[in-house]
Amino acid sequence: MKVFKFGGASIKDPQAIRNVLHVLKTVGFNNSLIIASAMGKTTNALEDVVNAYFKKPEELKNALQIVSDYHLEILNELFENKSHLVFDKVRVLFVEMEFFLSTNKSPNYNFVYDQIVSYGEIISTTILSYFFNDQSIENIWIDARNLIKTDTTYRDGLVDWKATEQNITNQLQGKKLYVTQGFIGSDPNHFSVTLGREGSDYSAAIFAYCLNAESVTIWKDVPGVLNADPRYFEDTVLLNQISYHEAIELAFYGASVIHPKTLQPLQRKEIPLFVKSFVNPTLPGTSVSKGADLEPHTACFIVKKNQLLISIASKDFSFIMEHQVSDIFKLFADQHIKVNVIQNAAISFTVCVEDKFGNFEHILEDLDNNFKITYNENVSLYTIRHFTPEAAEKVIANKAVLLQQINRETMQIVIKE
Repeated sequence: MKVFKFGGASIKDPQAIRNVLHVLKTVGFNNSLIIASAMGKTTNALEDVVNAYFKKPEELKNALQIVSDYHLEILNELFENKSHLVFDKVRVLFVEMEFFLSTNKSPNYNFVYDQIVSYGEIISTTILSYFFNDQSIENIWIDARNLIKTDTTYRDGLVDWKATEQNITNQLQGKKLYVTQGFIGSDPNHFSVTLGREGSDYSAAIFAYCLNAESVTIWKDVPGVLNADPRYFEDTVLLNQISYHEAIELAFYGASVIHPKTLQPLQRKEIPLFVKSFVNPTLPGTSVSKGADLEPHTACFIVKKNQLLISIASKDFSFIMEHQVSDIFKLFADQHIKVNVIQNAAISFTVCVEDKFGNFEHILEDLDNNFKITYNENVSLYTIRHFTPEAAEKVIANKAVLLQQINRETMQIVIKE
């Protein structure tokens, strides 16, 4: 079986959905599994619903209406027959959402988030499945929540691999076309659990692993994996092939094309991953597989914006000991502050961190009581894999370099822009 994953951009409107149909007819769809995200920016819109539920209940009805109107507009253009069963199916899903919000007693934001946001994928795949059937592409719609089982870590579910593999191998049989959801599973009580933002790629890897799939293809609006983000670099280069190891390294440092959790299950069973363009589906794209060299061999650039560079020094010029470092890193972990670079010195050390949730101010007083703290806000971290002097110059030219660190293959530079 082949696994195809289509993200939100590939199904954002009727024209895009028709293009998915074109992709399937071009590359073939027998004995395949389609995994789809929510349409367009639906996840963001459903997050607005959850936020209204907790903070602005007077805006809740309008927030739900925005999501409903968006999908109804897509339905109206895709299905000429307005009494088509799909209209009732989608309407019922919105009724279910409203019922949950009116009866829920849990104050747990993450729990409520997962129950509501998961509907984005349920709605999108329901529409896709009916549309494909109408276009003579017979398929079977599957609820991923019945197959992917997780713990109760809402918004970042930990997969129960044994139960999940048993469910998937029992349910998906025969040379058919299946349509299911990315991003979602369910806990032991069958409440919805999401797998983390951008988790649809991970869903594709989970299904592929359990099915011993022939391959996974992630369809995107780019021609494949590029050596740099074209928003920040000119003259980007398409990487024709990379190894699992190289892809994991790029993901670790923050490359956004492949989700970090996607690669491990594929590597364990040596299932090749392709990143291809849904705009030009016949182009080869990028292949990720065992032992494949980086081709072409070129410097790869990864940028992380809005970082914090923090220098921590002892107040009395004594060495910072291991137990102190351990305490500091526990503070970071407790506040979900991700450490991206560490550089040690005799009486100080410096870290470049990502404070995604704005929690640094919560620990600043604790740090200030015991150490001398200096920090720079809104710095950028550039990572260059397979760096060369020319690649480094491309990054640092006419910029203030605050930190630079090099190992055999990788250079990291913190810059104040």
